Amino acid sequence: MRFLNKILKKENGNKKKSSNTLEEDIHLASDWVTKALNSSGYKADHSLESMKEIDKFFDEQSSETELLSKNRGMILFSLASYIGETAIKLYGGEWITDDSDPQGEINISVKLSNGIVIWPVIRCLKRYEEGCEESIYAYLFAFKD
Repeated sequence: MRFLNKILKKENGNKKKSSNTLEEDIHLASDWVTKALNSSGYKADHSLESMKEIDKFFDEQSSETELLSKNRGMILFSLASYIGETAIKLYGGEWITDDSDPQGEINISVKLSNGIVIWPVIRCLKRYEEGCEESIYAYLFAFKD
């Protein structure tokens, strides 16, 4: 049921079911997308500047024939995981997850150390649907001191 089930190896002809918590999936997805972005020429180093690379990825990969047209859910979840992990590294905070929520992958949030709550998956969905007006860089830059 989790997005990351799609990247797990098959076992005995069937995909392995994930027994991971959402938070474990978030860390796996963030690591996976960091490697994928870096190997594709995007600089993913958990810096504020790397959010410009995420915006660039959305700009370059959002057409009907590009990467985001395939495996959209998994990729958006992974990008959102990276964005949330970056926000935590930059500003402090923690993931808020609910493993019992049927839409838990969409509703994950980060509570920053200053008490502000952000929703990375929802922001990625907006960025994908509405374009550059929903800049990921601007989203995280707004919290900079």
